[in-house]
Amino acid sequence: MTPRNEEMKKSFIQKVFATRESIGRKMTKDSFDSSEPQPDSGIHKRLFSGLGTPMPNFQDIQSFRVFVATWNVAGKSPHGDLNLDDFLQVQHESDIYVLGFQEIVPLNAGNVLVIEDNGPAAKWLSLISQSLNISPYGHKPVLTFDTKPLTVGSQKPAIATGGSLFFQKTSLKTASKIFRAETTRRLKRCNCTAELERKNSKDSCFGCQQSSAGADDLSSEEDDADEPSGFVISEITTPFSTNQMKYSLIVCKQMVGIFVTVWVRTELVQHIGHLRTCYVPRGVMGCLGNKGCISVSMSFQQTSFCFICSHLASGEKEGDELRRNLDVIEILKNTQFPKICRTPNSRMPDKILQHDRVIWFGDLNYRIALSYSDTKKLVEKKDWHTLLDKDQLKIEREGGRVFKGWKEGNIYFAPTYKYSYNSDTYAGETIRSKSKRRTPAWCDRILWHGDGIRQLSYIRGESQFSDHRPVCATFLVDVGVINDGLLKKELSNSNIKVGLKSPLLHPIDIFIE
Repeated sequence: MTPRNEEMKKSFIQKVFATRESIGRKMTKDSFDSSEPQPDSGIHKRLFSGLGTPMPNFQDIQSFRVFVATWNVAGKSPHGDLNLDDFLQVQHESDIYVLGFQEIVPLNAGNVLVIEDNGPAAKWLSLISQSLNISPYGHKPVLTFDTKPLTVGSQKPAIATGGSLFFQKTSLKTASKIFRAETTRRLKRCNCTAELERKNSKDSCFGCQQSSAGADDLSSEEDDADEPSGFVISEITTPFSTNQMKYSLIVCKQMVGIFVTVWVRTELVQHIGHLRTCYVPRGVMGCLGNKGCISVSMSFQQTSFCFICSHLASGEKEGDELRRNLDVIEILKNTQFPKICRTPNSRMPDKILQHDRVIWFGDLNYRIALSYSDTKKLVEKKDWHTLLDKDQLKIEREGGRVFKGWKEGNIYFAPTYKYSYNSDTYAGETIRSKSKRRTPAWCDRILWHGDGIRQLSYIRGESQFSDHRPVCATFLVDVGVINDGLLKKELSNSNIKVGLKSPLLHPIDIFIE
């Protein structure tokens, strides 16, 4: 190609993308300025989906199944034979699993102030992988726990003969790398437009942050500094290697008792980008991490996602719901995701509500505004409709005081709190002291914000492991996906010859005819 043609090529590319960005900004502004409802058509979806800005007309919509679950495990460490198959509904496979736990450690002074024990987090990771990663031959990883140090000659995890993975006494960060062995290699892509990638490098925006986006390079250095350290030694034995796993661990974070982990179908990992996390403590004096949230932001193809796992203020006295409202308001206000793209035009949002798809889950702790005896009668009748009319979260949402604009599925299951351990009996039946007796309530909830999310199920699990029952929801979520054929057609209509290999990972070769 002659220098003149090279200059013409560069000039043409700049004009094409400058025009597209200009049109996109105008369409975005007009759509937000207009008070009229936007049409819900296929064309509208194609134009207005993807990373918070209008979607170019070379993108399509695909729907993916997302499973979200929350479980307050009451400070109990899991035992090796705890089966999570029912909890994870493995018989109905999803594309993404987002799991949030509360109180994975007892909320005592030692754990709140020193964060001295994250052993249970490593065990939960092992159990989750055991259920999700059933081999093609129907085998499941065999999990055992050992409390004695294992000599492998290094403080780092090692793979022993026979496919056994050994954890030394080290941080949760190191433990998570065992499950992210393949993920680390695949998570190099950001999902910015081809223009933004050309301005940087072929290794994408993760190349701006790190030359290779490692498992724990996905959050800010500040997040890593706050990460807990030290856990009980465990041993995991798998009959197949990590690169044969059906699901890959994308991110896992812990703040005292709150623990979040995200797993993605392995073949989809290459489409995940912009992984970031943010912590907001809301415990004692609004500073400690015994209450609060962990939020995860990421892009999947061309659509931005935000997942928030929270444990809000407890208490069933009148007025305690206002403290929970304040927690939500402060979380929305103070959650700020770090910027990982150096490009000034990066479209990844840094606030929760700026994301395309948002799901909030956790022990929200809202109670039922009835006496214990009245609540008990309605529970026995399974009169969920009457009971929900007294649900604090429903009352506060309808009053516009919290979660305004958010959605929640219909509840057709019994209150999830508080049960006697290893029993299906509410604790109030066995506790004589009225001061310690807790009225049954739907403390554990899942809500969502944004279009393109359709809930398929909203149920509770029946495990007796904790005084809470887990709550699970399955969603069908719309995601913007690049259509190579449409992109090639759009560019060919501009009287140019196009060579496309991968529109996200490689620059577009354009030759002036």
